[in-house]
Amino acid sequence: MKLQSVQHLLEPVLEPLIRRVVKEEVEVAFRKHLNNMKRNGGKDVNSTSRSLQLQFLNNLSLPVFTGTRIEAEECSAIKVAIVDSLTGQIVSSGPESSAKVEVVVLEGDFDGDEGDNWTLEEFKNNIVREREGKKPLLAGDAFLTLTRGIGLVGEISFSDNSSWTRSRRFRLGARVVDGSDGTRVREAKTESFIVRDHRGECKYFF
Repeated sequence: MKLQSVQHLLEPVLEPLIRRVVKEEVEVAFRKHLNNMKRNGGKDVNSTSRSLQLQFLNNLSLPVFTGTRIEAEECSAIKVAIVDSLTGQIVSSGPESSAKVEVVVLEGDFDGDEGDNWTLEEFKNNIVREREGKKPLLAGDAFLTLTRGIGLVGEISFSDNSSWTRSRRFRLGARVVDGSDGTRVREAKTESFIVRDHRGECKYFF
C-alpha cells in the first residue's frame, strides 16, 4: 500500500522529467542521423558525377583507306565527348570537361563484355601497334583537348591496312590521358571497319 502511495506521488513529477529526457535523446540521435545522411549524400552525389565515359558522337565515313584523312559522315570532323554514363548528358563544366584525350587504334573484334564494361587493362591489351619496321599506325595528331565536354579529332590517317590483324578490321578508341584525380573515365570505341590500301581506292568507287 505504501509503495502504491509513493508511486502515485512520484508519477506526476517523474513522468514529465522522463519525457523531456527521452525527447532530448531522440532529438540528438535524429540530428546525428541527419548529419550522417548529408555526409553520405554528398559522397553519393560526388560518385555519381564521377561515373563518366567518353563517346564518339558521329559515325565514321566508310570505306577507309591508308593515307587518307579519317572523317565522320558527310565529310565532317570526328567528334568526341565526355558524358555522364547514368544520364547520357554531356559534361560541359568542371575539370573533366577540358580533359586531354588520345585517339588510338583498337582490334576490330574488341567488344568487351555484355554492356561494354571492359577494364582498363582489357582496353590497353586491345590497342594495335604498328608492324615491326613500319611507321606508326596512326599518322597525324592523335591528341585533342575537350572544350565544354566536346572535342574534334584533327587530321589523322592510317599508314597501314587492317588485313594483317587477327580480325582483319580496326576500331578507333579514345581515352583520357590527364586524369589528375585518379578517377577513371571509361574509354570510347567506334564500330569495327576495314582499312584498305590507298592504291586500291579507285576500284571501290565504281
